[in-house]
Amino acid sequence: MLQAPQRLRPFMPNISTVDTSRSQFRRTVLPNGVRVVSEYIPSVRSVSVGVWIATGSRDESREKCGISHFIEHMVFKGTDSRRMHHIAQRMESVGGYLNAFTSKEYTCFYARGLDEHLHRALNVTCDLILAPVFPPKELEKEREVVVEEIKMYEDVPEDLIFDRFEGAVYGDHPLGRPIVGYPETVRAFSRDDLVARLSSHYTPERIVIASAGNVDHERIVREVERLFGRSKRPPGRNGQAFRTVASNPPPQYLQEGRAIQQAHIVIGGRSFGLSDPRRGALSVLNTVLGGGMSSRLNQNIREKYGYCYQIYSFANMLSDTGDFGVYMATDGSKVDHARRLIHRELNRMVSRPISPRQLSQAKSQLKGSLMLGLESLSHRMSRLGRLEMYDREFVSLDDIIEEVNAVTAEDVRQVASDLFDLDQLSTVVFVPER
Repeated sequence: MLQAPQRLRPFMPNISTVDTSRSQFRRTVLPNGVRVVSEYIPSVRSVSVGVWIATGSRDESREKCGISHFIEHMVFKGTDSRRMHHIAQRMESVGGYLNAFTSKEYTCFYARGLDEHLHRALNVTCDLILAPVFPPKELEKEREVVVEEIKMYEDVPEDLIFDRFEGAVYGDHPLGRPIVGYPETVRAFSRDDLVARLSSHYTPERIVIASAGNVDHERIVREVERLFGRSKRPPGRNGQAFRTVASNPPPQYLQEGRAIQQAHIVIGGRSFGLSDPRRGALSVLNTVLGGGMSSRLNQNIREKYGYCYQIYSFANMLSDTGDFGVYMATDGSKVDHARRLIHRELNRMVSRPISPRQLSQAKSQLKGSLMLGLESLSHRMSRLGRLEMYDREFVSLDDIIEEVNAVTAEDVRQVASDLFDLDQLSTVVFVPER
């Protein structure tokens, strides 16, 4: 979703450590391939720890759709050394918390607590992926829990419509399928399926341990080395997930009647990945178009016409592709006019550069949002984990701001021209059933 490194003497044999002192960032790669990244923040008394695995719903076949998310659930049902209720209590009993999430390209297990409980946070998060037992009785119950989760999303149109939209822009590629899977696939998973998936995808070279806060990097590395000491790099692996490229299907118009009060609309298409140099311009464009109450979409569709309560634009960037679009909820009778108004705003972004004042305001808004986000330890830890997941170098906040400042009005217009071809955009609409 940006230092010249300074080489330090390794404190353990055969372990390379890089220290970027200006940002207090440290990175170590263990002999078995596990990567440890940390950011030391001496002004706080807490820590945020995450175990990131480079596997997600993108790496699943249609028959196994949802298995990464199901494993995320099942590891909390017990490990070799902890029962289910002990896992839940481990961080909560000292005022912290433990949780997890699954995305298209990675899975993360994370904990937050006081710095004095760093050892506890590391042990419990790593234990989840190193020694889960997948109890058969709990597996049967958790199937129904996840099926209920799927039903919950089905009942929330502003969530469900994005699954439909991704299906339209990515087609039958795994990126076009829901992360949670389908009821029929979830009910078909066996314990052997989970064990096989864990063995093939939760391998050391795909694992990153990220931490931020009042942390001692060397202590973390020693702890991770102890925990993962018996995990060996599988032969022939190079640390990269083997992923297929998503083809670009023809644009679609999908309309679905549902038992809802409002119509929900998403208009958008394919974009580009995180390594694309246009990412800074896309962020600025997204801010100008639909990034807040002062954005063009909000001012011209909500404030001028009163057509909606919520409207915004979005830009998702993955490793090698991405998508962008506009979401809006409105009265069913206004769908056609609302679509035309959205198209008009997209065309305006293409037809002429934004004004110097708009450009300056968007940059300030974007930079402020970035800086406010970095006041959260969990955000800092997540940033470290995501950068390492995508094999990107750590970049300081100053460098990110410099990248934003370098964006010109013509850069923004050019990205809009590249992406806002109305004939190539897909539209998904949920309309109220009469």
